[in-house]
Amino acid sequence: MIELIRTNDAVIISFVESLMRDAGIACFVADQNMSVLDGSIGILPRRVMVDADQADAARRILTDAGIANEIRRQ
Repeated sequence: MIELIRTNDAVIISFVESLMRDAGIACFVADQNMSVLDGSIGILPRRVMVDADQADAARRILTDAGIANEIRRQ
């Protein structure tokens, strides 16, 4: 799996998950339980991960949705 985005914004994470689900692209939100360590105040970013073979399609979807600025660059 590769990192598609990294953000503290729960709304963006939810939006990306929805976009991926609608496109049939499996994704995983890493570091979701790290909020326990930061006291649930959202300091530690979460990462949305996708399979490497679906990364290009996932990036196109985010670009089409207008959130290309959130895509994590290698």
